[in-house]
Amino acid sequence: MMLAAMSNQSLVTEFILRGFSVPPPLQTLLFVLFLSLYTVALCGNSLIVAAIAASAGLHTPMYFFLVNLAVFDVICACTVVPKLLAILVAEKRSISYWGCMVQMYFLSWSVAGEVLLFTAMAYDRYVAICQPLHYSSMMSPRVCAGLAGAVWGISVFGAGVNACLVLRLTFCGPNVVDHFFCEIPPVLLLSCSPTYLNDIMSLMADIFFAVLNFAFTVVSYGVIISSILKIRTAEGKRRAFSTCSSHLLAVTLYYSTIIYTYLSPGSSYSPETGKVVAVLYSTVSPSLNLLIYTLRNKDFKAALKKVLMLTAEKLS
Repeated sequence: MMLAAMSNQSLVTEFILRGFSVPPPLQTLLFVLFLSLYTVALCGNSLIVAAIAASAGLHTPMYFFLVNLAVFDVICACTVVPKLLAILVAEKRSISYWGCMVQMYFLSWSVAGEVLLFTAMAYDRYVAICQPLHYSSMMSPRVCAGLAGAVWGISVFGAGVNACLVLRLTFCGPNVVDHFFCEIPPVLLLSCSPTYLNDIMSLMADIFFAVLNFAFTVVSYGVIISSILKIRTAEGKRRAFSTCSSHLLAVTLYYSTIIYTYLSPGSSYSPETGKVVAVLYSTVSPSLNLLIYTLRNKDFKAALKKVLMLTAEKLS
């Protein structure tokens, strides 16, 4: 496969990232905004991992999956934001052909991984609320490890298939990507060879990763909400709903952007709208994990305080 890709080496050796069409003063403002979001994403997700690792009380399936989600968020942010910051301050907005391919691969990998993790987390919440007596057996360490392994394996394979399909294309003419990073829909628009197979396989991947996983999550939460409504006490309902409300908020934000972006292949893709939704899932969403999932949780706040105090002691 790699030899075939090398023999089909594109005439285009680099792509130009158009970025945002805004005046220079606004570009400076955007630079500060995205640098701030990037810093929050890296620091926030690192704190999530550190706090969970340092607290034995947080070694539960929910927080195990949250650690995996934090890792995928860091991969996504590191794939997109550094190059975005560079094109906001540099006159030359180029990215090499292979740099573009690598960026597409890692972005597809992180997006697919997060979608699958959302499904695993929805299943965890379903078992916790609807099957509480069987939770320890249905979400045992072996089951959690198997689910996490499936998430990583399937996402790596899915991203690899899409990357190989793009490598077989020829790029011999326009090389301006109307985006701030290399994403499959805008890059396919530049191909000199037919992209019919790419569109078909992308659609199949979208149906599996986005539509089916979203449907599973919606069904899970339908059953969860139905079970919560059957709880007799108001306090019981509040506690049950608080365990899944954060996940539901994150899922809604993420899927609303992903489904638009990756279910708009070919000529139906709108670059300007694509940039807006890409900002949400590639920079904003990774920055919100600490706020959405943890700051309302007393156990996590205690673990986070412990980590921060230990860090301050070592630095002093």
